[in-house]
Amino acid sequence: MAAGALPLPLLLCAPAFLLLAASCGAALDDPASLLRRAKDAEFMDWMVGVRRRIHENPELGYEEFATSELVRRELDAMGIPYRHPFAVTGVVATVGTGGPPFVALPADMDALAMQESVEWEHKSKVPGKMHGCGHDAHVAMLLGSAKILHEHRDELQGTVVLVFQPAEEGGGGAKKMIEDGAVENIEVMFGIHVLDTVPIGVLASKPGPVMAGCGFFEAVISGKGGHAALPHHTIDPILAASSVIASLQQLVSREADPLDSQVVTVGKFQGGGAFNVIPDSVIIGGTFRSFSRESFDRLKQRIEEVIVAQASVQRCSSVVDFLDNDMPFTPPVINNPELHDFFLKVGGEMVGPGDVRDKQPMMGAEDFSMYAEAVPRTYYYFVGMLNETRGPQAPHHNPYFTVNEDAISAVWRRHASSVGSSLSARAAAACCRC
Repeated sequence: MAAGALPLPLLLCAPAFLLLAASCGAALDDPASLLRRAKDAEFMDWMVGVRRRIHENPELGYEEFATSELVRRELDAMGIPYRHPFAVTGVVATVGTGGPPFVALPADMDALAMQESVEWEHKSKVPGKMHGCGHDAHVAMLLGSAKILHEHRDELQGTVVLVFQPAEEGGGGAKKMIEDGAVENIEVMFGIHVLDTVPIGVLASKPGPVMAGCGFFEAVISGKGGHAALPHHTIDPILAASSVIASLQQLVSREADPLDSQVVTVGKFQGGGAFNVIPDSVIIGGTFRSFSRESFDRLKQRIEEVIVAQASVQRCSSVVDFLDNDMPFTPPVINNPELHDFFLKVGGEMVGPGDVRDKQPMMGAEDFSMYAEAVPRTYYYFVGMLNETRGPQAPHHNPYFTVNEDAISAVWRRHASSVGSSLSARAAAACCRC
C-alpha cells in the first residue's frame, strides 16, 4: 500500500456521502465522522470480505439468487428494511424517514459469462462465469453505504433508496425493476461505476451524454452444406458471413459523420465444426452504439439491409434479430447539468477539487440510463482505481480484470477535515436548487 494512502473501501463509500448530502435539508451532527467510520479497520475488512464472497460465486443476469440472498442477509443484520423480489432477484431497501425527498442509488449484481484467468485466493469458483466488470464491488459499496447511512438515519431528513438490481449486462434489468415499481417516488438517482482508466482516488464525470446508447443483433445466414473439397456443390454461408462482417465495418467509416461517434462490432461467429465440412448455416452477432436515437435507428436499419443484401450476393438467405425482448435497447446515459454542479461541490469536498475531473464520453453502455425514463433527475459518475505502480491494469470484460483493493489517493486523508459541517449545508443547497 502506498504511503499515506487509504484503502479502497473508503472510496467505495462515496455513494453514502453523496446520498447523505443529497437528502435536502439534512444537517449531520458530525459529517467528518463518516470518514472516520469508513476508515475503521473492522468496517473495511467487512466490505472487502463481502466483495470477495460475491466474486467467488458469480451469477449471470436473473440468476443472482445467492447474491440476492447475501444482500438480504447483510441488510437483516443491519436492521434495514427491504422489499423483495423485484425483477426475479432484485432487492430494494430504504434508510431514513420513509418520507420525501427520495434519493436512490443502484448497484448491479450480475456477472459475465467468461472464464477468470487471474490466479488468486478468491478466484471464481464457477467455471465460465466471472465478475469481470466490478459489479461485485458495486454491491459491496452499496452495502457499505447502507451501513453508514443506517448509523446516521436519525440525521436524515428524507429517504435513501438502495436498489440492488439484476441483469445489467444486456438483460435490461433496470427496465424490469422500473416495471416492477422499484423506483416509484424517486426524485434523484446517482449511478456509480469503478473504472480501470481513471486514477485511484479520483471521481470523474461530466454533464450531458457520458455513455452511449446500445443495441444488439444476431443473424442466421443459411446456405447449403457439403464436403469442403466440393465447394461448387454447396452454398457457403461462411463466405457469405465473412462478406457481411467486412461490409458492416464500412457503416461507420463510410456512412457516419466522423464527428458523430458510432460503433458496429461483430463479436460472435458460430459456424461449422469440422475442417472438411461446409456447414448449412452460420450465426453471427454483435453490438452497435451511438449517442443519439437518430444515429442508432439509422445504424439498425443499415445493419439489417447489409446482412440481407450481402448474404443474397453469395446466394444465401438470412434472418436478422435485434433481440428486443432479451436484450432491449439501452438509451445513452445523459447526466443532469444541475446535478453535475452538485457533484462538483460535494466531490470536491470529499477528495479535493483537483481529483474531481471531467470524463470524456465513452462508447460503453449502462442500463442506468433506463432509470432516467422514470426518475426526474439522474447522474452517473466513475470511481477511479488505476494505480500504475501496481503494473498494467486489465480492462473491464477481460479475463484478467481485477478490482484494486490496495489503496486510494492520500488526498482523502488530507481533506477529511474539510468535509465537516459545510458538507451538508452546501450540498443540500445545491441539491435543493434542482
